[in-house]
Amino acid sequence: MNPTPDLERLRFNMIEQQIRPWDVLDFDILELLAAIRREDYVPPAHKGLAFFDMEIPLGNGAVPGQVMLSPKVEARILQDLHIQKHESVLEIGTGSGFMAALLAARAAQVLSLEIDPKLAATAEQNLRSNGVSNVEVRVADGSKPLPSGPTFDVIVLSGSVARVPQNLLGSLKTGGRLAAIVGDEPMMRMTFVTRMGESSYQTTQPWDIVAARLRNFPEPSRFSF
Repeated sequence: MNPTPDLERLRFNMIEQQIRPWDVLDFDILELLAAIRREDYVPPAHKGLAFFDMEIPLGNGAVPGQVMLSPKVEARILQDLHIQKHESVLEIGTGSGFMAALLAARAAQVLSLEIDPKLAATAEQNLRSNGVSNVEVRVADGSKPLPSGPTFDVIVLSGSVARVPQNLLGSLKTGGRLAAIVGDEPMMRMTFVTRMGESSYQTTQPWDIVAARLRNFPEPSRFSF
């Protein structure tokens, strides 16, 4: 089914008025945002919000508070990671599957972990319906230690955490990058950690953004004695 002219106008406006002004200037990324139909990944109750500059509630009743990140944030993360076609990606927080679809278009393979089984099933259906075949959606708690063995070129946390999860850094290959929104409201920083060697990491925090929390990652005590 082809998108209607109205949807194409809204998609164009999303790219030109939200994403491009947010320093997303990579032509391939902008083309990808034009090609992958965001509206196919938005819950039916919120279809009208698909192209708005906002987090969209996923609200299936199972896990309150889970959202799709805003389009400009997804696009900027994708641009700043510089994913290559041979690379493998781990995503924590599948949500609706839209970010997984974007990642899959850039990478060889994506493993996406989702804590909520209903969301995982919906995301898997969304991805299959849109012909995305190189994403595995797995029901799992991304805050738990990963099984030893597979390592990744890229790890993306599709939500915020209080601190960079140190247990995930060991799952990066040398040269691999982890992307996470780190901090507490009202100030969070987009954080990229690159593994330079066996125990050497480089961290950059190039821009500010506030996003909903991922579940079960540690929250430091707000009290000190």
